[in-house]
Amino acid sequence: MEMKTIKGPAVFLAQFVDKKEPFNSLDGMCQWASNLGYKGIQIPTWELSLIDLDKAAESQTYCDELKGTINSYGLVITELSTHLQGQLVAVNPAYDLMFDNFAPNTVKNNPKERTQWAIDTLKKAAVASRRLGLNAHATFSGALLWHTWHPWPQRPKGLVEMGFKEISKRWLPILDVFDENGVDICYEVHPGEDIHDGDTFERFLAATGNHKRVNILYDPSHFVLQQLDYIQYIDHYHEFIKAFHVKDSEFNPTGKKGTFGGYNDWRDRAGRYRSPGDGQVDFKTIFSKLTEYGCDVWAVLEWECVIKSPEQGAREGVPFIKRHIIEATQKAFDDFAGAEVDKEQLKKILGI
Repeated sequence: MEMKTIKGPAVFLAQFVDKKEPFNSLDGMCQWASNLGYKGIQIPTWELSLIDLDKAAESQTYCDELKGTINSYGLVITELSTHLQGQLVAVNPAYDLMFDNFAPNTVKNNPKERTQWAIDTLKKAAVASRRLGLNAHATFSGALLWHTWHPWPQRPKGLVEMGFKEISKRWLPILDVFDENGVDICYEVHPGEDIHDGDTFERFLAATGNHKRVNILYDPSHFVLQQLDYIQYIDHYHEFIKAFHVKDSEFNPTGKKGTFGGYNDWRDRAGRYRSPGDGQVDFKTIFSKLTEYGCDVWAVLEWECVIKSPEQGAREGVPFIKRHIIEATQKAFDDFAGAEVDKEQLKKILGI
């Protein structure tokens, strides 16, 4: 297994988009990110100020110009993101009203049309990714079963199997288009999604017939909130990790609240997101594991913090990621003590 140096630092632009300059245009955000020292940007495709996904799927010229603009600031695109549109591929009716906020007006109050719109949008993202020279894509799976995760009343037998059969049925045509375009789909393993841990990732992978484009966006912050071993997760699933969010979190249960959060706002929950370095995630070990396993990923800052400002989080993200990136060695540390292989000498050492 060849070790690989993680690429970075990069930044996911979604949490920084604003109506105010420089966060209201692609040029403004590229200049901002470049000035801070970032080398890559992950682009949320629902932000029309950053990308027109319809044009990107149709026009190589548009994609070349988009890349040219971004490259002129010393940046590259790490991945396109369809987190919001991917969410709409599978929505349980319990969440229809709230998730309609992510949908265009033409398909609101029409779940079937909204699902089809989401599927079509993901297919466009596959073509756009190829045109932009990308080989990985970031998204959410959506959820049909999430409301049953703490089963009371108990789940009827067969419900989980049916749920994963249905969600895979919706994703398989998308996965096939991504395959045709040579791009991996990286599902962010995240509470609220039907893919939210290792077992659910395996269920989905199996339901798709082990489709080779089913992969993982690894974000340890969500595993801290679930009290899941995020280091061992890499040992289990490193071959699927094709994207990486650098986001921190902490879990501080009390006598009043734990994993469920007590319906509190984020600031008052036991589990909450923090700026990298301010929480409990062991990034030193994570970067070591990902490097050791040869995971070919960008380290992409995703800023979400209940205390620190986004501006400070973005400024601190560059040195934080740089400090953790390991230049993978191509040389064994004890090579100096080696010698040419002599079979007769080996026999003597073994006494044979």
